[in-house]
Amino acid sequence: MYQYVFGANILENLTTGMYQDSRVIYREYIQNACDQIDKAERDGLLLRSEGRIHIWLDPDRRIITIEDNATGIPASDFQKTLGNIADSDKKIGEDKGFRGIGRLCGLAYCRELVFTSTAKGETIISTMRCNARKMRELIVANSKGEKHTASDVLHSINEFTTEDKANPNDHWFKVELVGINDANTDLLDFAQIKEYLSFVAPVPYINTFIFRKEIHKHAEEIKYNIDEYDITLNGEAVLKKYKTNFKTSKGDDEIFSIEFKDIRDLDGNLLAWIWWGVSRFKASINKDCQMRGLRLRKENIQIGDDDALQKLFKEDRGHHYFIGEVFAVAKDLIPNSQRDYFNENETRNRFERELKLYFNDELKSIYYGGSAINSAFDKIDNFAKKEAEFKEKEANGVFVDTAHREAELDEIKKAKSKAEEAKKEIEKKKQKADEKDNNVMGRLIERIETERTKKPHIVISAKPPEPDTTKDTKIPWRTDKLSNYSKKERKLISKIFGIIVTSTNKEIAETIIQKIEGELQNESKSVAH
Repeated sequence: MYQYVFGANILENLTTGMYQDSRVIYREYIQNACDQIDKAERDGLLLRSEGRIHIWLDPDRRIITIEDNATGIPASDFQKTLGNIADSDKKIGEDKGFRGIGRLCGLAYCRELVFTSTAKGETIISTMRCNARKMRELIVANSKGEKHTASDVLHSINEFTTEDKANPNDHWFKVELVGINDANTDLLDFAQIKEYLSFVAPVPYINTFIFRKEIHKHAEEIKYNIDEYDITLNGEAVLKKYKTNFKTSKGDDEIFSIEFKDIRDLDGNLLAWIWWGVSRFKASINKDCQMRGLRLRKENIQIGDDDALQKLFKEDRGHHYFIGEVFAVAKDLIPNSQRDYFNENETRNRFERELKLYFNDELKSIYYGGSAINSAFDKIDNFAKKEAEFKEKEANGVFVDTAHREAELDEIKKAKSKAEEAKKEIEKKKQKADEKDNNVMGRLIERIETERTKKPHIVISAKPPEPDTTKDTKIPWRTDKLSNYSKKERKLISKIFGIIVTSTNKEIAETIIQKIEGELQNESKSVAH
């Protein structure tokens, strides 16, 4: 029978060519460790609370170590388990990984990849050393015509050894990436890797995130277990770094409550569920906010980047108004080999259809409505601000002439008209919100109104400011301050100021007028002396 040959290039596809982001090595090795912790729990070897995954970064020695206290690998199975490729015993829908290729990912980023393990009841420590540099050299040589099969390369780079020195009560597995490539120094950056793991790894929410209990409560209600593991980086706990406050293009915003959505198929089976934060939806969230977007997860491990689901929104910006997570539940939602999305099948198609409907109907109406409400309140505040500024200018004699005053008064009237329309719009939305149960828009309006009562703001008057005609009130004009000049001179200066005001914008006009006033006052002082 013909023996099929797998060329050396297949190893390149499974290592250097597999991932665009080198940091995924952490996700792959953590995923494998989590599967073994689950197995140790099923076998009665560990309680879930006893499982540990420790990651150590040693920038000076350029070594990354990832170690777990799960099942380990028996000495008799060690070479077969680690030496064979894509021959995993893991099961789709039960284990987080199942292809048996993830352990190879480290070969692209170091000089040597080392696996070490021992199983309970044994005294043997088994080690597999992979010469990653040699593998890359052989792949390059293969591309230049020096043909090698994948099997030739693996036999050439893999070395297996054993030592009889383990404690029979121990059970652990360790991965070491030795001699991290110069081009991959970022893999040793503690702050960057911890930030990455804080949203990618299957870890608990940080205890300062006040909505974590609500999220777990909803998961319990739908009988879903959020897989969470004890993972440390250089001894520090890795936790999901969600928080309530964040920045948008229009200022600070915060999550003040959360919403849930369960996605089901036609038979009522749970495909996925979502939690997302309700904020004021002032504007899209800043790009540098690590929480931004609805992150896709399977078994609580992130799938793809933070924008994996952005393509399901008709508008890219829609995704950037939200903070939350989408937990894929259905067994047939199977992560592809890069774990950047799911394999295409009918379940994925149904999943996408339901999410698109929810994203582009309900969520779109929410961020559009939130934007409109914020704009309406801004118009009300803008009128109040303009009115107050007008009164202050009039009291301080800032207007240069009647035309100047009338022009600004006309702006106030326009702002008032917009504010009145805005108030009507808010009332309409409040009325509509009252007609629905648990309506997000109603809570959003209530939140904004509550915030406004806590902050000093100007009450809108019923009418634009007008001079009090019942009293002999004289409006102070700008030129009144130039008392050293005659009435005729002040009238001329007023005309000049008026021309300046009508010829340019307010800021430039004010700057020019102030300079002229300064020169005139200095001249008056000189004459006086």
